[in-house]
Amino acid sequence: MIEIIGVRFRSGGKQYYFDPCGITVESGQGVIIETARGIEYGECVQGNTMVEDEKVVQPLRPLIRVATEEDIKNLTRNQEKERRAFQICQQKILNHKLEMKLVDVEYNFEGSKILFFFTAEGRVDFRALVKDLASVFHTRIELRQIGVRDEAKMMGGLGICGRPFCCASFMDDFQPVSIKMAKTQNLSLNPTKISGTCGRLMCCLKYEQGAYEDAVRRCPKQESFVETPDGVGTVSAVDLLREQVKVRLEDSNDAPKSYHNCEICVVRSGKGKRPEGYEPPPAEELEKRRWVELKSEPEWEDEKSASPSALSAALEAVLTHKDEKAPQPRRERRTGESRPHPRRKKPTGEEKPEKSVRPEGTAATGKKKPRPPRAKPAAQQQAAPPKKEGGNGQQQASHRFPYHRRRRRNGGTKPPQEPPKE
Repeated sequence: MIEIIGVRFRSGGKQYYFDPCGITVESGQGVIIETARGIEYGECVQGNTMVEDEKVVQPLRPLIRVATEEDIKNLTRNQEKERRAFQICQQKILNHKLEMKLVDVEYNFEGSKILFFFTAEGRVDFRALVKDLASVFHTRIELRQIGVRDEAKMMGGLGICGRPFCCASFMDDFQPVSIKMAKTQNLSLNPTKISGTCGRLMCCLKYEQGAYEDAVRRCPKQESFVETPDGVGTVSAVDLLREQVKVRLEDSNDAPKSYHNCEICVVRSGKGKRPEGYEPPPAEELEKRRWVELKSEPEWEDEKSASPSALSAALEAVLTHKDEKAPQPRRERRTGESRPHPRRKKPTGEEKPEKSVRPEGTAATGKKKPRPPRAKPAAQQQAAPPKKEGGNGQQQASHRFPYHRRRRRNGGTKPPQEPPKE
């Protein structure tokens, strides 16, 4: 096992392993490392990790230091120089009338070398261009020709799927893509539909190729002579993703019928003549090829509903208990609108609750009209004590409860009566 760190020089570029030299580096930090081109600045994408010796190409280049603020400023100055060098080089290309397209300019970290990337259809004689650039920048100049795929990786952009380019996002190396993959996946061979922004076949054709190749082995070819539950016929179309085929039956003039791959039996693969002396099996034997899983599915559903699992039983019990405790809806008024229940004000220690007395002859909506108080006998009316005057000169009212109520409140004892004064 050996300790390494993963470093990437540009966004979407390839990841390289370097020796940390005992320095702890976290992912996302800038580092200064030694490369074959000299000292370079890179971004750490994988911290200190132990890997097997077979996965590392010896010897590993060492890590010099973690990037400081001065290194970040130097990197910013180099980026400004790159923009200026790009404009100057474009003007020089127009002056020399060269058939080349400038893609990117890159300064090394020390500023001792400038690297120009360009694309061209063929070979270009740029010797005079190099001399003019060297006279302007007074440093080492290198021009490198790249392909259209490398150009798309360096420039970046959005594909027809709406996502960033795969090559500029996560792909380290380009994978070979052929037109045979588009044929295997039953795609349209129109170049505008299966080509990427770079003009080459899309890299995503490689992703699902393995699944399509596996499905092709299980499904029959077109124009194959097969046996189906409804008779014999010829395959007219194949759906690899659903593993279904359409068959034109010999004894029927209707449209082709769809069958699952497990329902058919191939008698002749591909185009060719019908086998000599072939006789189709009886209908009862062909009917046995029907997909039995579709017939057993309702029985499985009945069995599942007859014996519910413990989880479904517990859920049903919780819902039933919740429905029992659900609050009953309030009684609606005659107008059909819900009437909220008013909260009563709790009396404090100093205040006493006042009892509201409804005037005679009035009644609340939706309630019974109160009965009038009973009339007292003549003897009781005469025996009633006269009203007394209070200390403040105001006349105090007698008790509002009638005599028979006051009697019940006193425990059934009748107070002694004074004889009326003559």
